Amino acid sequence: MHVRVTSDGKVTPEDMVDLRTRVTAAVAGFPRQELPAEGRRLAAVAVALGEDAQGRPSFLLTRRAARLRTHAGQWALPGGRAEPGEDAATAARRELAEEVGIELSAEEVLGSLDDYATRSGFVMTPVVLWAGSRLQSTSPEAREVASVHVVPLDELGAPPRFLAIPESDRPVIQLPLLGSLIHAPTGAILHQFAELVLHGRHTRVAEFEQPVFAWR
Repeated sequence: MHVRVTSDGKVTPEDMVDLRTRVTAAVAGFPRQELPAEGRRLAAVAVALGEDAQGRPSFLLTRRAARLRTHAGQWALPGGRAEPGEDAATAARRELAEEVGIELSAEEVLGSLDDYATRSGFVMTPVVLWAGSRLQSTSPEAREVASVHVVPLDELGAPPRFLAIPESDRPVIQLPLLGSLIHAPTGAILHQFAELVLHGRHTRVAEFEQPVFAWR
């Protein structure tokens, strides 16, 4: 991410405005793939962008609580099942507020990425949102979220790994991040986002598999 920085290493306010403009344009120009529900439940996740405490362009990532019934302890973007009558953007904003305490308006929705069909029976829509400095002011819901991480966008620069497994003819994606490996759907979504915003590439990720432990 090429941005100007001040002498103390922080991104200038002008560059944060420019970042929002460039991300909005990149997402608007992305021909997203929408999947039919076909009996699957609808869900949305929030790719919330802004700046960290050092003023660096960043996004929000969470670690799910260990006591959750499904996907306990896994890395995740804030999100969940859409309620009746909700569109993806509304569901993502609601889940972001419920899980980490960041409330955003409809005007802060920048667009959406490709839908991703999960092994657990959801069609998941990633919604890109602008949180600005509010990214630093989170209040996680302890029953759902074990920890919240504000991650600089530059850390998405590491290339993903792909693992063949006997249970599927699709490769499992592993995205190196925070000293760990982030799997699909989160890893796939972040890889597509990085390809689009950092490199200007339209990369599809529907063929990337989840690890077997995340199939339920």
